[in-house]
Amino acid sequence: MPKGEYLQYGGQAIIEGVMMRSPRYFSVACRAPNGEIVIETEAIEKTWIGKQHWLKYPFMRGSLALLDAMALGLRAMKFASNVQLDPKYLPEGETPDASAKPRNAVKEAKIQDAAIGFTIVFSIAFGLLLFNYVPNLVAELTQRAAGNTNERQINFIAEIVKFVIFIGYIAGIGQLKDVKEVFKYHGAEHKAINTLEAEKPLVFEECLKQTRLHPRCGTSFAMIVLLVGLLVFTFVPRYPITGHKTAFPLIDVSVRFLIELAILPLIAGTAYELLRLAGRFRNQKVVNLFFKPGIWMQYLTTREPEEGQIEVALVALKAVLEAEESDKAPVEEEEVNELESAPVVVP
Repeated sequence: MPKGEYLQYGGQAIIEGVMMRSPRYFSVACRAPNGEIVIETEAIEKTWIGKQHWLKYPFMRGSLALLDAMALGLRAMKFASNVQLDPKYLPEGETPDASAKPRNAVKEAKIQDAAIGFTIVFSIAFGLLLFNYVPNLVAELTQRAAGNTNERQINFIAEIVKFVIFIGYIAGIGQLKDVKEVFKYHGAEHKAINTLEAEKPLVFEECLKQTRLHPRCGTSFAMIVLLVGLLVFTFVPRYPITGHKTAFPLIDVSVRFLIELAILPLIAGTAYELLRLAGRFRNQKVVNLFFKPGIWMQYLTTREPEEGQIEVALVALKAVLEAEESDKAPVEEEEVNELESAPVVVP
C-alpha cells in the first residue's frame, strides 16, 4: 500500500460488529448469536448526493462526509440486525420460535429501507433540536431572567451549554449496557485502523498493542464542530432582524436557530478540513495539542475491546483491503472520504 493511502480507510462500530470502508468498498463483520463471524462486502454505490461535484470542494465536503457516514452506518446496522435475528445463526441447541410468523423477505426489506430513511431524518432533527435549539433556548431564557442584554455573552453561554449537553449525552448513554458493548467495538475498530496506519501486520498481537484513540474519529469531528462554532457563533448577531430582543423569546430563538442552521454546513466543512489536517500531521506536537479535546472525548466513546471484538474488526478490515486489492481502477482524490467515523447512536 503506498504511503499515505491508509488515510482513505475508516470504520464504524455497530451492534456486535464493525463496518470498515475504503474508497470503493465497505465490509461489515459481526458476531452472530452462535459465535460465528458473519461478513458481507459490497461496492459503495454513489447516491444522488454523492454525485454532486460541488459538494466535494473544500469546506463543502464535510457535510457530504457526515451524511455519507450516517447512511452507510445505518446500512451496516441493518445487516447486523438481520444477522442477530436470522434463525440459522441461533446458538447450537436452540430452535426457532414455532409460534413466530413466516418471514417475508421482500416486505421486511421494504420496511427496513423505510425505517432507515426515517431514522436518518429523525436523527438529524433530534440532533439539531437537542444540540442547537435547546442550548439557545436555555441561554435566551436564563439571560432574560438575569437582565443580561449583551448579545455576545448570550451567544457564548449558548455555545457553552452545547458543550455541556453533548458531553452529558455521551456520558449518559455510555452507561447503558448495550452501548458499552458498541463502544468496545469502537475501540477495536480504532485499534485495527491504527495497526494499518502503523504499517504493522494485521494480526491480533499487533492490534492489541495499538491505542484505542484516533485523531480522525467522528468524536473528534463533533468536538471540532463545537469549537469552531464557539469561535464563529459567538460573534454572529443574535437579533439581526430587529436589532434587539423582542417580547417573544421563542421567536427570537427560532430565528437564531435558522441562522445557525444556514451557517452549520460551513462550520462542518471547516471542521472536516481540520480533521484531514489532523490525520495528515498526527505526529506533530502542535497539531496534537489543538486536537486534544477530541482525543479526550474518545475516552467516553470507546472502551478497551476484548479479544473477540478485535478479531471482528480485523476480519472487516482485511475484507475491505482484499476488495480494494482486487479492484485496480484508479481512485480520484475527491472521491476519498477520510472521515473515520464514530458509531451512530440512534435516539
